[in-house]
Amino acid sequence: MAQDLTIAAELRTSRGKNEARRLRVQKQIPAVVYGVSQDPVAVSVDPKDIVKILNSAAGGNTIFKLDITGGETTPVMLKDWQNHPLKENLLHVDFLRIDLTKRLRVKVRVLNIGDPRGVKEQGGVYEIITREIEIECLPDEIPSDFRVDVSEFRIGSSLRAGDVPLSGSMKLV
Repeated sequence: MAQDLTIAAELRTSRGKNEARRLRVQKQIPAVVYGVSQDPVAVSVDPKDIVKILNSAAGGNTIFKLDITGGETTPVMLKDWQNHPLKENLLHVDFLRIDLTKRLRVKVRVLNIGDPRGVKEQGGVYEIITREIEIECLPDEIPSDFRVDVSEFRIGSSLRAGDVPLSGSMKLV
């Protein structure tokens, strides 16, 4: 899901554990930008901007622009991030450069809407096995989620990933 959002990043020349700690004291976190057959670039970003993206509807599938000071402005998405195990604050982020003309593989969450009739009327148990499905599509077509109505499900009913309606160039992986 592409958004008209730009995040500022600064180039980092020094690396290592001590430099990462110094950055965090300055309310910045270390990050790396890689992909699209270009060399990786070490940068630093404001963790508040990243948390806003992670808490958005699309979460880690959000495509936005990264404006690197003294460098490029490129579309990216979050590939990986590390949180502190106790404090839950961000420690490091990996950005993946995106070619807007090539297909991507992403995992999209599935939201189940309604209460199944098999639970209400027949005393069944509603069990969710998978909460996300992996699709391949163009970057501009990434949905924030798939909504599936399960209110008519009875005991023995099931929904497979292939039953989720896909649109555009999306296909299951």
